[in-house]
Amino acid sequence: MNKYIIALISLLILLPCCSWGEETIDSIDRYALVKRNNPHVNKIDSLSSLSVGNGGFAFTVDATGMQTFPQVYSHGVPLGTQSQWGWHSFENPEDLKPEEALKEYDFGHGSKGLYSIQYKEEGRNKDASDWYRKNPHRLHLGNIGFDFGQTSSQEEVTNISQDLDMWQGEISSVFDFGGNTYKVKTWCHPKQDLVAFDIESKAMPSVCFRFAYPSGGHSDDGCDWGSPSKHSTILQSLESQQAILKREIDSTVYYVVIRWEGKASLKEKEKNYFVLTPEQEHWSFTCDFTPELQPFYEDSAEFTQKASLRYWQNYWETGGVADFSLCTDERALELERRVVLSQYLLAIQCAGDTPPQETGLTYNSWFGKFHLEMIWWHQAQFALWNHPEMLERSLSWYKKVEPMARKIAERQGFDGLRWMKMTDPSGTEAPSSVGSFLIWQQPHIIFLSELIYRDEPKKEILDKYGDLVEKTAEFMYSFATYDSINNRYVLKGAIPAQETLKAAETVNPPFELSYWHFALQVAQKWRERRGLERNLQWDDLTQKISHLAYNEDKLYLAAETATDTYKDVRFTSDHMAVLGAVGILPMSNLVKDEYMKNTLLWILDNWNWDETWGWDYPMTAMDAARLGLPEKAVDALLMDKRTNTYLVSGHNYQDERLRIYLPGNGGLLSAIALMCAGWDGCEKKNPGFPDDGSWNVRWEDIHPFP
Repeated sequence: MNKYIIALISLLILLPCCSWGEETIDSIDRYALVKRNNPHVNKIDSLSSLSVGNGGFAFTVDATGMQTFPQVYSHGVPLGTQSQWGWHSFENPEDLKPEEALKEYDFGHGSKGLYSIQYKEEGRNKDASDWYRKNPHRLHLGNIGFDFGQTSSQEEVTNISQDLDMWQGEISSVFDFGGNTYKVKTWCHPKQDLVAFDIESKAMPSVCFRFAYPSGGHSDDGCDWGSPSKHSTILQSLESQQAILKREIDSTVYYVVIRWEGKASLKEKEKNYFVLTPEQEHWSFTCDFTPELQPFYEDSAEFTQKASLRYWQNYWETGGVADFSLCTDERALELERRVVLSQYLLAIQCAGDTPPQETGLTYNSWFGKFHLEMIWWHQAQFALWNHPEMLERSLSWYKKVEPMARKIAERQGFDGLRWMKMTDPSGTEAPSSVGSFLIWQQPHIIFLSELIYRDEPKKEILDKYGDLVEKTAEFMYSFATYDSINNRYVLKGAIPAQETLKAAETVNPPFELSYWHFALQVAQKWRERRGLERNLQWDDLTQKISHLAYNEDKLYLAAETATDTYKDVRFTSDHMAVLGAVGILPMSNLVKDEYMKNTLLWILDNWNWDETWGWDYPMTAMDAARLGLPEKAVDALLMDKRTNTYLVSGHNYQDERLRIYLPGNGGLLSAIALMCAGWDGCEKKNPGFPDDGSWNVRWEDIHPFP
């Protein structure tokens, strides 16, 4: 036999045993992973609404696949239509100024500073702080639902079967109403703020477009349905298969473009209420929300469906995934469900050109504004799960509002950039008697920029974020106070992440100390990468910054000044931020391994877990994983507590006010990334999971932590 034929036969025999064959056998079936975690709804439940979206726009539906019963869901997970650009401000007839909400404080930094606070005494200062706290607020852009009549009830909707196909970004809804069966499919365009619907029913149901005035509420759906005279919806143009509505709300203007296939008629039923009625049993339409009218583009329901499929298939195929199907622990599949659903939710709610609010694009919390200390919890996971482009979208916003951050630092007597806490797309600092004194949002831009660079270590990344890293570090150095008596640097004059502590009384909170130490070292690396000399002042601070304070039981304190940490309930509720010093951050010489383990175990047994937040559980899990306690890490992620509840949609439920809380979802994904891929210097596979065979977690394309 020819020697070349013999060689070929030998190669074919050996091929199944080679590494390529093993990788093929072991590779994760991503489609099956996503499909088995698709949520299913079989009844109208105010906490079971589902959403489609593209990261900067989201549309939430009830069991009809539309927004037919908004009043039923208003106190659950509301039926929102929100975007990153949709904001509104009430009139300001008194010409209130932001500086009227400022108050002077002296925290011993060497000079007095002006902070934007909530005034309590009646007067112009209070009026200003109240106005700038609630303005601008995010808009509900419009409600789209079936027009079943004012006397119809959600109880008349029966035989419900609704599924969210996350692989396609499609919600499929089947139900009966009035003796007829309805079949509805709902999609969102991946690049336009547009929703599309395909409807089939012998009833040929009308669809209504309803618009509300903004409520200006702290935590609600943003809808005031009782003030139709305060806003207008004008039918600007009407053609055979298209209509353009112009929305005017005080000084805010935007457009709603409706396009349909087949024959249908659009009529104004009442003020701010339009009805579209088809003339066939099977029809489709799209609705585009836009701040400016655009030239015509292809946006049919069929086109949107195909674009959605391409987008979501690419999202799942290129990002990180974790498969828990081979685990034998009975909790594993629930953890997998939370992970996959969180990946979907954060992609539709938190990947726009501005940082997201804590309730994403579903309903308003804190007036729809976003909190910069939360950006890490929302979006660090994008880089860790191999979607750095989603993180980068919002990081560009930091450059836009850099002048505002510079002004805050200047009026408080500091160098560089002090990042605001509660804000809006303009970067205006919302008055807050807590938020204005927080500092742990400061290093986030350094941490997140580092994640981007680790994914793509190129000069372009250094050029893009280098100045932000540098100026942020300048503030951090100037904020620290040198204690000449003890030859150390201290942090004071700030409310720490554990918000039960006061700015005037708190010195050296542990997480902030560790974050200052870590971020300034990263900033030095960035200087060296950019060809700059090391900043000797930063070196001095990282060498002399205070170590974490502890008590006689070798337990770390909530702050150096919080000597009654384990006796006073104030210090054992809210965020157990001390655990963030190791977990979110790598172990450092500021921390003793033994003492941190003691602290973790005490917290697990004694903390007031009923007064915690959704991201406290993943923070605890990350701490346990870094300390070599994987059983505790898993237990923390799956602790049976109200604020660690995950709804059928995957949303992290907190309480009656915060029915969804996306920092919990993002924190979960960051924790799973660390527990799977580890961190720099960690050589163990799946270091956050027990290695007794019960947690055989397989994963792909997840990046390690620093």
